[in-house]
Amino acid sequence: MAGRNSGVTSPAVWLGLAAIVVLADQVTKTLILGAFELGDVRRVTDFFNLVRAHNPGAAFSLLADASGWQRWFFVGVGAVASVVIVWMIFSHPTQRLFCFAVSMILGGAVGNVIDRLLHGYVVDFLQFRFSVLEPVFRGGYFPSFNVADSAITLGAICLIVDELRRVRKG
Repeated sequence: MAGRNSGVTSPAVWLGLAAIVVLADQVTKTLILGAFELGDVRRVTDFFNLVRAHNPGAAFSLLADASGWQRWFFVGVGAVASVVIVWMIFSHPTQRLFCFAVSMILGGAVGNVIDRLLHGYVVDFLQFRFSVLEPVFRGGYFPSFNVADSAITLGAICLIVDELRRVRKG
């Protein structure tokens, strides 16, 4: 939804995009929770499985073995990041790639915060295996992840691209 004369995309579009990410994330996680028991694996291809994994930590299970404080720490980090991102969207509405990137990050962060609040852990269900990963990940299995994680990763990549484009112009 572009502004009438300004070519500026409304912050509501970016917040709506983040909401779509949250919805897609939560629907897929609900489907997994209903169809899989913890630890179940359903092979889809030679390199891709659907699984049900619970991650009480952060990326790559960072702090997963902590005593429980990490749940509230990551909820707090996600909440603060969400407020900052909303402020950034309203502060830079003319920067479309930037707003897309932070909208993806916002949607992913909120999706994972919802999991932490509801369950105490994040539900992961996408698992890829590549033999080239064997030296780094046991059996070549990249750590399981979800739609929210994918959105955060896409957003981070877009932020890098946006910054590289900005540097080239300057």
